[in-house]
Amino acid sequence: MDLTTSPDFENLAEATELHRYAEALIVSLAADGTAPDLPPGITDVPGYWLGPAVEALVLITSGKDALEPLALANQLDERRTALFLCLALAVCGHGDRIHASWLGTAFGDLSEDRPVTPGQRALWLAAARGAYGPVGKIFVLRKLDAVNVPDTDDRWLKALVPGLPETAVPASLETFPELAKVPEIERSLRASVTLNRLRERCTEITSTRQGGEVTKIVRGTVWAEDEPLAVLRALAGQRGQEGPLSSLTGHLLEDLRPDADPHMAALALHVAAPAVRAAAEALVEVVREPPPDTLHVPILGYPITLRPEGPDQESMTAAEQRLVTDCVPKRTRPWAGYVLLALAVVVIAAGFVVSLPLALVGLMIGAAGGHLLWRHRIKEHSDVRYVQTRAGKLADLADKAVWALHEYARESEERASAAAKDLTEVSTLLRRGPRAA
Repeated sequence: MDLTTSPDFENLAEATELHRYAEALIVSLAADGTAPDLPPGITDVPGYWLGPAVEALVLITSGKDALEPLALANQLDERRTALFLCLALAVCGHGDRIHASWLGTAFGDLSEDRPVTPGQRALWLAAARGAYGPVGKIFVLRKLDAVNVPDTDDRWLKALVPGLPETAVPASLETFPELAKVPEIERSLRASVTLNRLRERCTEITSTRQGGEVTKIVRGTVWAEDEPLAVLRALAGQRGQEGPLSSLTGHLLEDLRPDADPHMAALALHVAAPAVRAAAEALVEVVREPPPDTLHVPILGYPITLRPEGPDQESMTAAEQRLVTDCVPKRTRPWAGYVLLALAVVVIAAGFVVSLPLALVGLMIGAAGGHLLWRHRIKEHSDVRYVQTRAGKLADLADKAVWALHEYARESEERASAAAKDLTEVSTLLRRGPRAA
């Protein structure tokens, strides 16, 4: 039931002055914790809970006995009265003056089957910020126990560590950084970085100083535009937020995001602890996975199979054959050179018979044909040298990749040890839970 809507006063014209005073009262309480003087007769609205509730609030903040107006307000609407007093005393820094039963009456029950009402969310926020002391936090935590968090639910990890973390090339793979993109290796590196970020986030949440807890009023810094004030304004007759905000799990997931309120994050982390611990353990298992014995890696664009003892010879041979096919262009035989040489022989022979100048022409034709054949041979030698260079580079890179994998295997032991320490620290932080004081 959403208590922030108040249909019982919509048509009460005589309550206008009461609404105005209630609005001024809320503003004053939020600003400096004081209550303006209560005008005589302003709370005398028959059958309306807000009048005696306001009178009780003014008396409580003044340190006076409020039993009579409080009893009347409870008789007219116990749940709205409890919610109004709990939130009003929270925003003015007197949350320790609430009665123990008021929180339970105002809060009601939380369930995954029902959305969280604005009133419940406002009390949740006030308690998380320490408005009701350690008892208020414990009360809300017990209410949040209604959430069943399966160990296999990865939404909690994604809320704490949103997005895919960037992975740097480890020192062992600097000689062959392409190996860091191999799925098996990238998965392990990403799990290591994710676990480290998870530890940092849990440390940030659990070590946040609780100086922001509500022990005194600081103008414009504690409750500005927060749910408690919005709900109070709605209860006091102003048009405010109506209807449910979100599901219980939806609120908890939002509270874990990096930009969330640290006090709310502490409570949400406590609730999500089983799933967070399971996610950390799963990440450690991924980091501990030994590097695969066989990897298929593209080197110079050719698939090479790498094994601990060295590159696979079959894949190297196939790569070299493809390299020859790709790098050596198909050249036709130098028929023009052969034709010119044959023609030169005929012309030279005719020159000795007919005239010597014709023989000289034959020599020139022969020289042109020889030049064409020489150029063809130079191109063939150039192709061979290029293929040899590429094949040598291919073999060299394959050897470097194998040695890099050996270094990575040795480094992975250190990474697994660091992951185990991260898991231990995360487990310790989760057991510590939100600070009650």
